[in-house]
Amino acid sequence: MAGGAAARVSRLRAALVGALCVGGAAGLAWALAHPQNSPAASLVRAVCDVAAVVTLGLVVVPAVDVERYRDELASRAARPLVVVSALWAVAELIRLFVGAAEAAGSSTARVGVRTTVVFATDTAVGRAGLVCLAAAVVVCVLAVSSAGGTRPSSTTGVIATGAAAVGVAGRSLVGHLSESPLGGMAVAVHALAASLWCGALAALVLVVTHRGQWARVLPRFSQMSFWCVVALLVFGVVGAFGTLQSPADLYGSAYGRVLAAKLVVTVVLVVLAARNRAGWLPAARSHRVGVDVSRRKSRLELAVMAIALTLAAALAVTG
Repeated sequence: MAGGAAARVSRLRAALVGALCVGGAAGLAWALAHPQNSPAASLVRAVCDVAAVVTLGLVVVPAVDVERYRDELASRAARPLVVVSALWAVAELIRLFVGAAEAAGSSTARVGVRTTVVFATDTAVGRAGLVCLAAAVVVCVLAVSSAGGTRPSSTTGVIATGAAAVGVAGRSLVGHLSESPLGGMAVAVHALAASLWCGALAALVLVVTHRGQWARVLPRFSQMSFWCVVALLVFGVVGAFGTLQSPADLYGSAYGRVLAAKLVVTVVLVVLAARNRAGWLPAARSHRVGVDVSRRKSRLELAVMAIALTLAAALAVTG
């Protein structure tokens, strides 16, 4: 009982820290980009994006373990996946109402269902929102069936992974680089790479319960995250060149200032990840690190990731 209570307190503390990171990053983006950034829009977008990222991570996390233990991780991930994908779906629905209100020049409290339906069907942003909402619902339905005791088939896993990936990349295709095929592809790949890296780590914190599991999964996660970092950096640079007219835009425009803040946080995150790869990974592989230490290191990295994801969300809604 005492151990369960301590675990609940630990999860609550981690959730509070995460909420503070998201709120603080949204406030920073507003301060850097005011009046071209709305804190409410940034927060709604951030909640959607974080939920989508964690959903993707929970879907793919069994692949991080060796084949013999993948069913165990899939079983542990099923219940959190139901909660997170449902949160994602609700957040996407709220975002449609917020987007409709902004497009109509009205408040969210006054926008009606009819206006929201028109926005969702007649605008590119609205249709992208519908795609993301549908993706979240598909994953949630599949997660509910798995959580009910039905062993997920490989086909179910592929569908869930594909839906989550479409939901993660869907919004990026109608953003600032939507008119450029190369730019749109760069942003989509950048978003998917970042989501896979951040989401898989979040999923590991939720489902890995003992030292032996960390010893198995961390080396495989580290290998995957290395290529994710390479992809997000390369395609992030391509996307930045497509949106900035000159280096002076990094401090001379609202969009550039938020982008600069995101770049700084990304550098901090990459440095932290490199330190963990050099120290934590060998120790975990040789069973010299306990579960508490692994979770603490993961949560620190996840806190920085939450700030980076929120700044990315704010960047998407900065005019």
